[in-house]
Amino acid sequence: MSAATIIDTEIHIELDRATLIGDLVIPEHAHGVVAFAHGSGSGRQSPRNRFVAGRLQESGLATLLVDLLTLQEEDVDRYSGHLRFNIGLLSDRMTGVSDWLCHDERTSSLPIGCFGASTGAGAALVAAARRKGSIHAVVSRGGRPDLANEALPAVRASTLLIVGGDDRTVLRLNRDALKQVGATIKELAVVPGATHLFEEPGKLEEVAQLAAHWFSKHLEGHCNSPEGV
Repeated sequence: MSAATIIDTEIHIELDRATLIGDLVIPEHAHGVVAFAHGSGSGRQSPRNRFVAGRLQESGLATLLVDLLTLQEEDVDRYSGHLRFNIGLLSDRMTGVSDWLCHDERTSSLPIGCFGASTGAGAALVAAARRKGSIHAVVSRGGRPDLANEALPAVRASTLLIVGGDDRTVLRLNRDALKQVGATIKELAVVPGATHLFEEPGKLEEVAQLAAHWFSKHLEGHCNSPEGV
């Protein structure tokens, strides 16, 4: 049975050099909030991430799907493709999103998790390394955690990397990156028969179930430190 929704609204996050737009959904009795870091030309309207977000909401987790690029930046990136791989920029934006969640009265009491897809996984892990006191769990879907590079040993958030069994190059990159992640609790989940986008029947549902279980388990009992240390 789905949890009743008490907040479903578009929000605007004011950062130093950008205003980010997101969709915030908070179910009744939420026990955590998960911010989505989209990657490789995707955004908050991504049907795959919205599907996963719906499953998280059903399990009692609030979700924030936010565009890490402004509309103007998306227009530029549509032709150049360089901003979606600018992990420094995306990480700064994701860190700003986590800080907003810590201070907004609707979410400040909820422990934070990050769900990263593709290049967004790298940004989520860098943000987790910077905000150890507020980001307590990270899940990557077909992500590029290797793009977090030197930040990986500083990650303390419980980390789950989900990769399709037939996505061989990304699977190798995830295996190598997991060894560098500094978290005590970290796992690699391989979904058999799935390719990069988990488009095969039932595979995205498996991703959603894995993510919901991970966040529910590893966000429970945490509180936020706005300073992130």
